[in-house]
Amino acid sequence: MSIPTPSRGFLGAVTASVIMIAQASGAQAEALTVTDIAGRQVTFETLPERIVLGEGRMMYAIAPLVDGNPFEKIVGWKDDLIKYDPDAFRKFESVYPQDTARQINFGNPYAGDFSIEAVLEAETDLVLLDVGNLFKAEETGLMEKLGDAGVNVAFIDFRRNSTENTVPSLLLMGRILGEEKRAAEFIDFYIAQMRKVTNVVDAIPADERPLVVLENAAGWQTDFCCWSFGPYNYGRFVELAGGVNYASTLANAYSVDISLEGILEADPKHIIGTGANWAEARPEVSSTLLGYEGDPEVNAQKLQALADRPGFADLPAVKNGNLHSIYHQFYNSPYHFIAVQQIAKWLHPDDFEDLDVEANFKELHERFLPFEASGQFWTSLN
Repeated sequence: MSIPTPSRGFLGAVTASVIMIAQASGAQAEALTVTDIAGRQVTFETLPERIVLGEGRMMYAIAPLVDGNPFEKIVGWKDDLIKYDPDAFRKFESVYPQDTARQINFGNPYAGDFSIEAVLEAETDLVLLDVGNLFKAEETGLMEKLGDAGVNVAFIDFRRNSTENTVPSLLLMGRILGEEKRAAEFIDFYIAQMRKVTNVVDAIPADERPLVVLENAAGWQTDFCCWSFGPYNYGRFVELAGGVNYASTLANAYSVDISLEGILEADPKHIIGTGANWAEARPEVSSTLLGYEGDPEVNAQKLQALADRPGFADLPAVKNGNLHSIYHQFYNSPYHFIAVQQIAKWLHPDDFEDLDVEANFKELHERFLPFEASGQFWTSLN
């Protein structure tokens, strides 16, 4: 298959930012019409004051956009942030204990446990959903039910076509939240951070881009190898970082199942797994526990255990120390530029010798987030 050129999606995002910034003015008290990531026009009589998040992890994007309390307009969410990134939840909780405690768990918007009644009781103005679940939202009747009840729905995307849709999603959210200036500042920072990689990678010849195997949620399952990404999400991050994503050569799909036999035959130069603190929700996982409470000593042991799995220990990439683990939640966050930067350093250490990812991560927190950086977000086999 034809793999997209390394910077096409990112350039599309920059172009979209120019167009949408030109359209956006100051915060508006009057009626506002926006076009969401699904291409739907959404009209608000006034800026929404009571917002339900289809995923709690949307707070990753809301936090840097709000110059103040990011929970001010959030009345509830799905509890995925609490379950699958408890480290980040506790960071928010430490700064906004009352606001995190009052959040209503509305359940999964794409399953039967989502409560329309609770949404209405909360006097909700807007439900934010992920565009990757547009079909499910339509198929389950959620869109129709919310529309009939007079509740607006808008779709954003930080997961599927994240490098194309992050800037438009941030601009959309900046307008909805009345934070256009802050959104523009964060977008400028995001573009500058992405360019630290893409401007260099554009000059790297195709034959110097190493083959990379991505293992999505390495250690989540103990009897199956392996989930991976096609040319989307982390697969796209690898391409932008100057690598060839193995699963992209197999299928043009968001999620691709790959086999250990296929990995052995492909003989990748690098293997990158994603990990997070899933142990609280799923104690049996053997994943690295990356995140704000990540312990380097613990994660070194866990990464070694992943390396020692049958078949993996025989791979030259593992023997050469090119087995890496990176924070899974970058896959659903506008902070994915950190993942792109760190992957670039792994794949092309000489070209990115002066790129200080730790310093950039720290700057992100100092300038845009309500808490300090801590813990561990990536590691490699020693």
